[in-house]
Amino acid sequence: MTTTLVPLAKAGPGYGVGVYRDITEWAVGTPDWLQTLGELFTEGGILLFVGVMIFQWWRARKGDDRAMAYALIAPLAVVVVYALSEGIKVWLHEERPCRDIPGVRAIAECPATGDYSFPSNHSVIAASAVATLLISWRLIGVLLLPVAVLAALSRVYVGVHYLHDVAAGMLLGLLLAPLVLLALRAPGTHLVTAMRRKPSLALVLGTSPVLAPPAPRQAPYSATRS
Repeated sequence: MTTTLVPLAKAGPGYGVGVYRDITEWAVGTPDWLQTLGELFTEGGILLFVGVMIFQWWRARKGDDRAMAYALIAPLAVVVVYALSEGIKVWLHEERPCRDIPGVRAIAECPATGDYSFPSNHSVIAASAVATLLISWRLIGVLLLPVAVLAALSRVYVGVHYLHDVAAGMLLGLLLAPLVLLALRAPGTHLVTAMRRKPSLALVLGTSPVLAPPAPRQAPYSATRS
């Protein structure tokens, strides 16, 4: 069976190839320390989001049931959107630019044959993670949004993706991950409420904050005449 590659980058005016060449030719001329940083960041940026999600779960152990539900559903939302992205890759079969464009020089080693280009899974993961954080932990989500953008663009900088690959990945993550999170919020919260009643899961889920009972109201003092 013959596999047909979909040359998305060569459709229309061919902007994909031109922009890719411009970026990679500029990238290989940047200082060695910046190239090394780019290679480290393109993978390390994803690990940063993994670490933040783990910390969000640990922090949610002392939070309410919805906070814990958010912390548990967020990684699931990332996985769901990643799986969809991988399905699109397998369906479209867009070849990697570092392999498909003659004479191109890339900073990073080109991925193996069969690891297709569109959309960028790294961009999907970064965008999905930050999109869920914008809902469940807004301050951190806002702070990490530029990191997600840089993590996506680094894939073009090191030469393993077209610009439209990372743009599509960011779009998928930003649009779909919040939908998954919000769709599962209510059932997830109910499930956490039920599971937190089991002492054996206290280490994993924590316990719901116990509100102190209100102090009893004292009867107003009234002086009696003798």
